[in-house]
Amino acid sequence: MKLQTAIDRVSLEDAARLAKQLDGKTDILEMGTSLVKDYGNEAIRRLRGELSQTSLLVDSKTIDEGAYEFNQAFHHGGDIVTVMGAASHATLQACYEVAQKENKTMMIDLLEVSDEKIAAISNFPEAIYALHHSIDREDKLDAVGSVADFHQKFPTIKRLAVAGGIDLPQVQKLAAQDLLKVVIVGSKIAKAADPVAAVKEFMEAIHNGNN
Repeated sequence: MKLQTAIDRVSLEDAARLAKQLDGKTDILEMGTSLVKDYGNEAIRRLRGELSQTSLLVDSKTIDEGAYEFNQAFHHGGDIVTVMGAASHATLQACYEVAQKENKTMMIDLLEVSDEKIAAISNFPEAIYALHHSIDREDKLDAVGSVADFHQKFPTIKRLAVAGGIDLPQVQKLAAQDLLKVVIVGSKIAKAADPVAAVKEFMEAIHNGNN
């Protein structure tokens, strides 16, 4: 299981500073949607310039013009780009083809996507499928239960991620469960008093759980 650290709702300067601090300490650094909307491709280039050991995910949440948006994100330095599972199958196919051509990765955001739609878009073997609990919802995500339920419903989907208020105890349980490709953590690292110390704790939890 890999750790993806999400940076959101900060200035580009703060994002670049944090990216530099976390390079080589987290497996994946996520450039959150707010940074995409606030700063565009310039932010991708800026964060890419701070990362030499960590992959960069661009959370573009693409829902149309898939080939164009994916080409742009990869061209400016992204390694992984997100597309909404609610998009048309044609858009998902276009994004996947670009990712495969560039030897990069497509992540499908399953926010509010029905089981029927998931079954219909389960034919992208190299994509990562991300269970995503909305930040706007008042209820708390049961990450372990959600992952177990998803695995039972869709056993052919092997590359799974989860996001949505994930904390250290949940990561410890998810690591022991051993069904995930990526666990996505945001504010518990990015807004911690010492992000470097926080990311170290999460990485230790992952490695200890996987042993």
